[in-house]
Amino acid sequence: MFKHQPCNCCALEATNHNSDKMETVMEDEEYTYRDVFLPTLIPRIPAPGLERGTVERRRGRDIVIAIDHGPNSKHAFDWALIHLVRLADTLYLVHAVSSVRSEIVYEASQALMEKLSVEAFQIAMVRTMARIVSGDAGKVICKEAERVKPAAVVMGTRGRSLIQSVFQGSVSDYCVHNCKSAPVIIVPGKAGDGSLTWN
Repeated sequence: MFKHQPCNCCALEATNHNSDKMETVMEDEEYTYRDVFLPTLIPRIPAPGLERGTVERRRGRDIVIAIDHGPNSKHAFDWALIHLVRLADTLYLVHAVSSVRSEIVYEASQALMEKLSVEAFQIAMVRTMARIVSGDAGKVICKEAERVKPAAVVMGTRGRSLIQSVFQGSVSDYCVHNCKSAPVIIVPGKAGDGSLTWN
């Protein structure tokens, strides 16, 4: 469990991560998913600070971010926090996996999503929801976008070579052509670190 030191700007509400408290595996028509329990970070922001924004800014938006354990995914997440996300928004992290029934997979996803949720709060003061879903990554992302109806879907490239993309298809291309609920923002890998590839 993530341990957070109390500070003036936020409070951390402890979340029980015992396996017997985990949400059961859910099956919803085309795919199987498990929601990930994250630390609840509660911002303590003076009211005047919120009132300076527009009505839309105060209301906040929902933004879906597709994540995995690769550097391009983290780069896309960082980009969204810096350039897209604003106060009062809610991030929906989606991680496509081969099976959601594996506790090893669940715990690895939980650790990653916990880290990202705390980072999102510390940098942009936004809350985060998270879900791991079993199935094809492109279909999973589009399905979650249809469910959430976000302002945008953000994703990085998968780091595949040109040959892999030709034969296996590109997740980002699939989402661009099939996500009808929101615009899809593809964040390329950082140049110079070997992550910028054709995808």
